[in-house]
Amino acid sequence: MDFLKPLGIERKNRGVATGLNWLGTEEGNTIEVVSPVDGKTIASVFAATEREYDQVAATAHAAFLKWRQVPAPKRGDIVRQIGIQLRRFKEPLGTLVSYEMGKSLQEGWGEVQEMIDVCDFALGQSRQLYGFTMASERRDHRMYDQYHPLGVVGIVSAFNFPVAPWSWNAMLATVCGDTILWKPSSKAPLSAIAVQHILADVLRDNADVVPEGLFSLVVGSGSTVGQRLIEDSRIPLVSVTGSTRVGRHAAQVVASRLGRTILELGGNNAIIVTPTADLAMAIPAIVFGAVGTAGQRCTTTRRIIVHESIYDKLAAAWSRLTATCASVLHWMPRTTWDRSSTAQPSKPTGRPSNRSSSKAANASAAARCSKATRMPPGATWSRRFAKSKTTSASFKAKPLHRFSI
Repeated sequence: MDFLKPLGIERKNRGVATGLNWLGTEEGNTIEVVSPVDGKTIASVFAATEREYDQVAATAHAAFLKWRQVPAPKRGDIVRQIGIQLRRFKEPLGTLVSYEMGKSLQEGWGEVQEMIDVCDFALGQSRQLYGFTMASERRDHRMYDQYHPLGVVGIVSAFNFPVAPWSWNAMLATVCGDTILWKPSSKAPLSAIAVQHILADVLRDNADVVPEGLFSLVVGSGSTVGQRLIEDSRIPLVSVTGSTRVGRHAAQVVASRLGRTILELGGNNAIIVTPTADLAMAIPAIVFGAVGTAGQRCTTTRRIIVHESIYDKLAAAWSRLTATCASVLHWMPRTTWDRSSTAQPSKPTGRPSNRSSSKAANASAAARCSKATRMPPGATWSRRFAKSKTTSASFKAKPLHRFSI
């Protein structure tokens, strides 16, 4: 794991920082980070205590009082330099994201590219923080509005995108004159720690402009550090990426103290396939939408709504695709197919003992996938009709069919 060294990841890592200063000690709980790729322990992190959280929050607030006085274009220049650093470390950081979270390597690199892109966007925004000027009905009066920095912005990120959502919030908040307090997922804290190390050179090179506390990090459980963050009146805005349940709880707690929230939560997303759809484009989009990011994405495809006239063509294409998938998946390490009629993956039992039996299992799985029901592994396809009783006439009762994945 050579990619860990340039990112500053060690066997044991502190999980609390106010920028250049690391405060984490061995007082808190130790989080063992295990890769879903191979089940190996990557490293451990010392989680923040409530006392350490309070220290970080106080530093972030003090930094805000200074940072808001820095001209917006100069704040944008700091973001520009962060974008340059991310370009330098794109490969190792993206590799860590992939290994720690479990998404594909290309998606790991792509997530870092999103961070780079938002740095470029925020840089431009730093010179476009416009207000409005209006004519006043009063003599010698001028009416205008002007945006002011808000304060410390709390960012709670999820494991499926360990770093990109932080950048979406942090880079824009930075150019607006706010400071950042980041609580990453306890399931993927190493990527956040790596980002903090990447920021270090920029913070060090601009110590005369950037106050300690501009970019803070607290690694800890949601029930302790996370709860403390959403209850903290020093944080006027909290951005949460996570499940609907977590978002609903955060919204209620923050609203009770008249704070603001930005919520990016789960969904029940559908793809609509119309009669004029290009299946060469639609089918890969459906597949990636369903299984991209290992299926852990707020925009993951869960339903497919198909027009009657194109249903058979799409289902036939799915049948061919899933037959191929059955063959590929059968040869994946620690995975095999059981012999039930639904062709679902069984519990991991190891690689087949001989090639001939594997070919037979492949053929069996492919045959099951290509039955009239055309059910892909791990998916449930259902037709909804206008009539409650399903008959042959029901197929024409409604022009849309619905698949549930």
